[in-house]
Amino acid sequence: MNTYMQETVEALNFSAISLGDKALYEQYLRDGREHGCEYSFINLYLWGRQRAALLHDHIVLFSQFNRRSIYPYPIGRGDKKPVLDAIIADAARRGIACRISSLGEEEKEMLESLYPGKFRFHCDRDAFDYVYGIDDLADLKGKKYHGKRNHFYRFRDAHPNYTVVPLDENTLGSAMQMADAWYAEKLIENPDGDFQMEQAAIAKAFRHYRELGIEGLILMDGDEVLAITMGSRLSENTFDIHFEKARANVDGAYTAINCEFARYLREKYPELEFLNREDDMGIEGLRKAKLSYKPHHMIEKYWACLLEDDCDY
Repeated sequence: MNTYMQETVEALNFSAISLGDKALYEQYLRDGREHGCEYSFINLYLWGRQRAALLHDHIVLFSQFNRRSIYPYPIGRGDKKPVLDAIIADAARRGIACRISSLGEEEKEMLESLYPGKFRFHCDRDAFDYVYGIDDLADLKGKKYHGKRNHFYRFRDAHPNYTVVPLDENTLGSAMQMADAWYAEKLIENPDGDFQMEQAAIAKAFRHYRELGIEGLILMDGDEVLAITMGSRLSENTFDIHFEKARANVDGAYTAINCEFARYLREKYPELEFLNREDDMGIEGLRKAKLSYKPHHMIEKYWACLLEDDCDY
């Protein structure tokens, strides 16, 4: 375990993240860096056990991920060295490996320059975020979207009277019922599937959607819900898509809700440039689907671990 001099740095006083932390947290999120979906306040609140601490005008996060303790790269402006020193010391006090996650190339280079030869790095391809131009998904123009346009047209032909309605107090119950039916169907198809954590997260999102500032749409044909989608603002120019579910027996429903939500967001927020559709978790089918929408770019991510620690990533 690392032997960093704990007494030379300030302690990190972590506490559980609450709904009341949202406004303050999002002030720090505007630090000029493009952030991955794991930095969304909503994702922090909905998924797993997340804790946060304030230090030197930065927010430091402490997370449990795949049964490992990690420290996402701190957010905020100014000198990172005392904050990173505190992370290293905190890991030492806890007797755990010092794993720093969610580094881009710039953060990786900075960490190496501050601690030459002290860390080893690991490319986390399964956690790369897929970021799309909002116009691309709203318009589906050009040869590269020929297949997607046809898919959407087939959906429209099959459901000529479909409607798109916002997620609000009037439609929340219908959206929840559709989500419950989606998970029930998935468990029948795959009884050993690990849907429990996601189902808990989406249920929490429904319970607190107004306080969290979640926005969403529901795709309907008459009284039947065909698809739902939900997301939130990640930065001035990027909107993060947290959940998207569609009925498996409705051809083109995913394409339709994807396109309709992009159009809705573009009209409501003309300054938006990108939609972050999050990572693929290393799931082959999900990776293929996300690549098929031709991302504008990916947010690459790395892990760092002190050489003296025994990290298996």
